[in-house]
Amino acid sequence: MMLKIHSPYDLSLIKEIAYSTSDQIEEALKKAYKLFTNSTGWLPPYQRKEILGNVVEIMKERVEELSLQAAAEGGKPYADSKVEVLRAINGVQLAIEHIGQIKGEQVPMGLTPSSVNRLAFTMREPIGVVASISAFNHPLNLAVHQTIPAIAVGAPVIIKPALTTPLSALSLLDILKEAGLPEGWCQAVICKNHEAEKLAGDKRINYLSFIGSAGVGWHLRSKLAPGTRCGLEHGGVAPVIIEPDADIEELLPAIIKGGFYHAGQVCVSVQRVYAHESIIEKLTAGLKKIAGELITGDPLKPETEVGPLILPRETQRVDDWVKQSIKEGAELICGGEKLSDTCYKPTILLNPSAESWISKQEIFGPVIAIYSYNKLKDAVNLANSLPYAFQASVFTANIDKALDAVERLNASAVMVNDHTAFRVDWMPFGGRDISGMGIGGIQYSMHEMTREKLMVIKRKADR
Repeated sequence: MMLKIHSPYDLSLIKEIAYSTSDQIEEALKKAYKLFTNSTGWLPPYQRKEILGNVVEIMKERVEELSLQAAAEGGKPYADSKVEVLRAINGVQLAIEHIGQIKGEQVPMGLTPSSVNRLAFTMREPIGVVASISAFNHPLNLAVHQTIPAIAVGAPVIIKPALTTPLSALSLLDILKEAGLPEGWCQAVICKNHEAEKLAGDKRINYLSFIGSAGVGWHLRSKLAPGTRCGLEHGGVAPVIIEPDADIEELLPAIIKGGFYHAGQVCVSVQRVYAHESIIEKLTAGLKKIAGELITGDPLKPETEVGPLILPRETQRVDDWVKQSIKEGAELICGGEKLSDTCYKPTILLNPSAESWISKQEIFGPVIAIYSYNKLKDAVNLANSLPYAFQASVFTANIDKALDAVERLNASAVMVNDHTAFRVDWMPFGGRDISGMGIGGIQYSMHEMTREKLMVIKRKADR
């Protein structure tokens, strides 16, 4: 059975690849489990560093090829896809740097009569076989974040890439093989959801890394075998609070970037903007002007700023949500229409109803909703009103207001005077509450993909 990968922009066929059979998935599990259970065959740190160093060099030589591939299959504009590739390379470099930081510590002994004449130390070992289920929106960088930390700590990993964007992950596996990674340490399976669920729930899996929707992520967690740990990264409905003392002209590009980067298909995209009533008119006019000038279309053209949504049904869903919001009282500031079956015009809505889908759920599309408020505490309460909690931001020139908002916002990270989609690959990253659990970021994932072992040495009493 073949999987057809289509361009999300013009729906043209890019490539056909074979689905993994049930026997092939079972073989991948057997191979990975055998590697892990044979501790004498684990890859030593120096070898892991050497292999990943080779990966960096190969990827540097293929930046253009990898950028075009990611843009073609994922629809993220070429310029942004190139940034993704450079981030992916940096992610591998970060893993190399942190291999030397995989360490334990001495545990004090002799604190009670029963613990005298003993030395105790902890050490960190690979957690076991890692299963990584990935998302479409950063096809190469997510593959790096979900496989390279496992390889760096010496854990075999099996990745199931998104069926819409598997090619970048498969290219990474080819690069790992070329770089000298022995067979079995990183494998890919191309399968549908029910087979991915079996993979995640297999008792030979020690850690699940999942990036995707909350419904799927929490369902998979319920299917894990006893003892399997997990990291779940879901979406958010990212709130931004803009105080009247904020520099409007300076923040406009940040809000636009945060809301329309990758057509809003980012788990921390700017979606809900709470603007003080004294500045909302100026803010709305400024955002309208910039949004109206954005170039939407073919992601492979260098001038394109907003690409397509991943599937035509997602374009239609976004259009349905926007039209529903307008019927329920929102004012359409700009956009609000399909440019094609795959592209949606960057859209700004003013004061949607609290009951509209756009106000309650992650739209995952190029839409920003602006709401008016009078007092900062009211904006914080509105920002905290949903069960989602990922990244948030506040714009203000007043440090006390900023610190107050940071303290009171229910978010895993709060950006001050920057948009919610800011991220670098060495910072901790992950949602809380319904938005996920566990911490991502290269070195944080490395830590989560290890487990601690204690060694206690009893010394002779008459030494």
